[in-house]
Amino acid sequence: MNLLANDIVERFYTFLWPMLRVSAMLLAAPIFSLRAFNLRLRILLAVALTWMIYPLYDWPRLDPVSAPGLVEIFNQIAIGLLMGLSLQVVTAAILLAGQSVSNAMGLSLATMMDPNLGNVPVIAQFLVILTTLIFVGFGGHAMLLSLVVDSFSSMPIGKGLLTEAAWAHFLSWSSMIFLGALLLAIPVMITLLFINIGLGVASRAAPSLNIFQVGLPAMIIAGFGVLMLTLPSMGGRIEWLWLQGFTEVRAQLGLS
Repeated sequence: MNLLANDIVERFYTFLWPMLRVSAMLLAAPIFSLRAFNLRLRILLAVALTWMIYPLYDWPRLDPVSAPGLVEIFNQIAIGLLMGLSLQVVTAAILLAGQSVSNAMGLSLATMMDPNLGNVPVIAQFLVILTTLIFVGFGGHAMLLSLVVDSFSSMPIGKGLLTEAAWAHFLSWSSMIFLGALLLAIPVMITLLFINIGLGVASRAAPSLNIFQVGLPAMIIAGFGVLMLTLPSMGGRIEWLWLQGFTEVRAQLGLS
């Protein structure tokens, strides 16, 4: 009976390490971190994924309450969080683009309460939904799970800590929040800028013209028109951002 108990404890210790990385990734990754994907489902998925990954590698027997074990716990959580947060950069870029477009159109006060992102403009909410559909459409969730499996070969348990180069990659990649938002929002914003310039010239030429009564509806109509025209190219840019995110995660894990 004692031998059986010791064997169960050892199995638990070896099962713990991959589950920590998988659980941390599910906590931070797109789609899996949504509140609609509740805690019970997330725990069940983490256990199922770990159960499938477990026979593929040899796992070290580290005591989690020892000093090396505590270091490894923080290391595995950091690796999983880094993978998820690297892809959340794309979501942040989409959200920033939607907020910029909403401000330019004069719809900054038209907001919705998102349980995951908070109070966001309706245009930003629409772009986030579009981004999620594109992510699922090209199999981003399957690619993310395959990256988790491959990460155990490039960064095995107990043999490699998360390096400074990986954090440097993540910091440089975080600038994509602003670049990605600019790439998505610039067609609408440039068009609305020229409309604003035209309205300014019209208000100077005819001071009696009530520019607020004319300008606000014109900005909203023109903004929606340009947004509809640019949606196909915007979808291509969003897919490119996701692919860049996966490339960055591979570089951080040493898989590229």
